[in-house]
Parts: sequence; C-alpha cells; structure tokens
Amino acid sequence: MKEQLTNTALLVMDMQEQMLKGLPEAGPLIEKTAKAISNARNKGVPVIYVVVGFRKGVPEISYRNKTFSARAATLKQQDMEQWMKIAPQLAPAENEAVVVKRRYSAFTGSDLEVLLRGMNIYHLVLAGVVTSGVVLSTLREAADKDFQLTVLSDACLDRDPQVHTFLVEKIFPQQAEVTTVEAWTNGK
Repeated sequence: MKEQLTNTALLVMDMQEQMLKGLPEAGPLIEKTAKAISNARNKGVPVIYVVVGFRKGVPEISYRNKTFSARAATLKQQDMEQWMKIAPQLAPAENEAVVVKRRYSAFTGSDLEVLLRGMNIYHLVLAGVVTSGVVLSTLREAADKDFQLTVLSDACLDRDPQVHTFLVEKIFPQQAEVTTVEAWTNGK
C-alpha cells in the first residue's frame, strides 16, 4: 500500500529498557524499530514516543485495576525516571515528543490526543511492546477515535508469540493496515 505520509506520525510505544529486559526477542525488535524511526525521520514523519509511568508511590493505580494493582508494590520501589527510560538505541531526538501514559492505551492518562490534534495528525503508525497490551489497546481506542492506522508487525512483540501472531493476522487487519518495517520503508 502506498501511504500518504502527510498527517502521519510513528508512535514508538513502551520501548523502555525495563520493558524490553524480559523479552527474548528484544534485539531484533530494537533493530526493526530503529529502522522504522530512521525511515520516519528521513521522510519527515514525526516520531512520538509513549512510555508508561507513574508518580512516586503510584497513586494512579487503583486496587480495582487487576493488572496494575498486581504490580503496584514492585512499581512503588522503582525510580520512575529510570523506569521510563527509553532504550538508548531508540532514544528520541531533541525535538521529538515523549508522552507519559498511565494505562495500556497510549491515550489513557496522557496528552497524546491533544498533541496529535495540534500537529494535525490523523494517521498513526504503531510500533511497541507488548502486542497484547499497548499496541492492542491503542489500536482499539485510536480506531474508535477515527484515526487511520498502520501496524508494523515486526516492530511489535508479545511475550506469547502465538498471541502476537493471532493479533496481527486476525484482529488488527479489521481496523488497520498491517505491514512490515521493510514494506513501510519502501512505501508498499
């Protein structure tokens, strides 16, 4: 698919050192994501980074939130500045925005939507970890907000390879164009 790059932004989501540590295929993922970032920059496509983070003591985490409350004790021990640090190979350029979110979706608890409106962005290209977390949640919310979507399947990774495959082959194509970094780089 030849895509329109005007009004497009690449979202690099949760590519935090702490998040990548536990993923067995993090090396190839970082390589592919770095290539996508380079491609976006070369074509003048804004790169927006999204990280998950909390205030000291994690007051944003409710005991009613099953997923995050299970991690609250561990997160309370974290230096949040260090926790939110993006992998150095993917580090933002000085002029690139870093958005802090409080849940899975890049929109929840962040100013992402306001930033995108201000930049007149309506097409999002998604890369991130994990596929069943930030990528799925952001894709669903963005689709409901009428964004045009592209998912870079090889710039996303899940702890469970079968879940990743199921999402990129069966679920995501219902709301997004799914392609590879190579195909996106070559404008296909």
